Amino acid sequence: MKIIPMTAEACLKRLEPADAEEMFWLTDVNRPYLRQWLPWLDMVREVKDTARFIALTIDQHHRRQGTHYGIWYNGRLAGTLGVHSIDWANRKTSIGYWLGAQFQGKGLMTQAVAAYLDHLVFGEWDLERVAIQAATGNHKSRAIPERLGFRLEGVLRSNEFLYDHYVDHAVYGMLAAEWRSRTSADESGSGMRKKKLD
Repeated sequence: MKIIPMTAEACLKRLEPADAEEMFWLTDVNRPYLRQWLPWLDMVREVKDTARFIALTIDQHHRRQGTHYGIWYNGRLAGTLGVHSIDWANRKTSIGYWLGAQFQGKGLMTQAVAAYLDHLVFGEWDLERVAIQAATGNHKSRAIPERLGFRLEGVLRSNEFLYDHYVDHAVYGMLAAEWRSRTSADESGSGMRKKKLD
């Protein structure tokens, strides 16, 4: 699906070539902020670098290896999320994401990941497992799976080289049955709260 609704102000929209300029601008103005935890900033120096990345995500989508979405808030690109690839034999994947500093604190990424899981990972693709990895010191990124009820499964030591040093990664996992149980409980709870209010 090309667009996944989130809230009245926000939605997910599949990345397309026309997004390259705005995505590059968002990357460029957030360069020092993103550089703390993302290893690819030095490879994105011009709009054409972002355009090349978007082209790769479109090819990835055509090869049934996952889809990258822009997170749009009040008509502006706020960040992106997508899967690295899909292991269809074992029905599993892993998610990566980033958000511009100016869009932090609005719950956007938590809502975006939840919508992505609902509509694609455990919806259209019907996968069994999804993982999220984040540097152990990246508390904002780790907060996303923790808020969504992912289980901390372990720590991978020196898992990523970040410019001039290695960082450990915390690994979080969610299974399809766990996600469906969680969302069913949320809907049930919402219904109970509504009855109490009525």
